[in-house]
Amino acid sequence: MPVSAPSPDLALMPGQILARGVCRHLLHHGFATVEELVPAPGLRVDVMALGPKGEVWIVECKSGRADFTSDRKWQNYLEWSDRFFWAVDADFPVELLPPDTGLILADGYDAEIVRMSPETPLAGARRKVMLQKFARHAALRLQAARDPGISLSGVFP
Repeated sequence: MPVSAPSPDLALMPGQILARGVCRHLLHHGFATVEELVPAPGLRVDVMALGPKGEVWIVECKSGRADFTSDRKWQNYLEWSDRFFWAVDADFPVELLPPDTGLILADGYDAEIVRMSPETPLAGARRKVMLQKFARHAALRLQAARDPGISLSGVFP
């Protein structure tokens, strides 16, 4: 009897599964995405999206109540994007989420923007910094995927 391959979802954490669905959905809207980008020391966003007109969105993926209530840094992300969203699954208690933020319902395959975030445009200098961080992060991820002998911080010994 042949053994079936393990599901690719087995190695992913719940937030990573949500991020995959969010990234797929945003791609349909013309956005390029990267995961786990560091906009500033001490911060790491789950998904950063770059839109076709240069807009910068941040999406934080929350797998449950405890995941959301333990996040004490999310307000620090607001200054690094034009729009901020939460991505949660259909079972998440959405009444916990601040009403003045965006809301995306997601699973591992797709997502839906339920509530658009208010727009708070980045200043020109901040936008330039974020576009450079996005490009560098994406390029390093691509290089690491193509060359297993390196990490995002450099060449392995």
